[in-house]
Amino acid sequence: MISWLSLLYLFTYTVAEPAKPTPIVLWHGMGDTCCFSFSLGTFKLYLEKQIPGAYVLSLRIGNSVIEDLENGYFMNPNKQVDYACDALAKDPKLQDGFNAIGFSQGSQFLRAVVQRCGHKVGPVKNLITLGGQHQGVYGLPHCFALQHETCDYVRKLLNYAAYYRWVQNSLVQATYWHDPLDDTTYKQNSEFLADINNERTVNQTYVNNLESLEHFIMVKFDNDSIVQPKETEWFGFYAPGQAKKILSLQQSELYKQDRLGLKKMEEDGKLVFLSQPGDHLRFTEEWFSNNILKPYLL
Repeated sequence: MISWLSLLYLFTYTVAEPAKPTPIVLWHGMGDTCCFSFSLGTFKLYLEKQIPGAYVLSLRIGNSVIEDLENGYFMNPNKQVDYACDALAKDPKLQDGFNAIGFSQGSQFLRAVVQRCGHKVGPVKNLITLGGQHQGVYGLPHCFALQHETCDYVRKLLNYAAYYRWVQNSLVQATYWHDPLDDTTYKQNSEFLADINNERTVNQTYVNNLESLEHFIMVKFDNDSIVQPKETEWFGFYAPGQAKKILSLQQSELYKQDRLGLKKMEEDGKLVFLSQPGDHLRFTEEWFSNNILKPYLL
């Protein structure tokens, strides 16, 4: 015969509370902030509505929304990543792990967070990058440099100054400017991108932390008029020495030498390549729900 105490014990330990949704961390792109109601603020509310009870943190780099906006242009990404790592490590709601979504340049910044401090913050489960510049950029917005001599001339002027130390320290976009015509100078003087891509030396912590992800999801926008080349959103880029032929990730030395562990991740089924037939960061709620939210966030 089962006593009432035994029944109480069984009831207590078999009726478990529903599991809490995995928290989500967002990092905005250039010219945006954490919290504008017409951009990432609305997206935050959308996620909270679609995933009831989810904790969604939209990173603010600085003490105010204005500082956050300015820092997207003028605060060196290495300092921004340190700031984010510190904030994430101190957030008790993230200690059991979280998913991360980066928008445009916020994509490579969140990837740097995973690589540099993923072992110090709550484990990052899925890293989702929307229109990220993982191999950098070599072009001007809405300029289509490959077909226009003036655009090519201007980007060469930008490249002339991009690797000066004071420019690297004071202009965020210079830190992921990637000149395929002078790959050596890029690798020597890029203070952010060349480092997180392990192009000078292989930092094994970067590899281990990236490989610890459940999935690394990269979204490319097929008609992107902001990011050049758009293939950088899938880790593709121009072949060294010219600016016409594009090498895919799988054709690159980064992949062949597996300097970031991406080859192994693809073999393990952890790399996910998605495309969206729109301009930069243009997607519908339906597309996001079917391709990102349901498979990776719920």
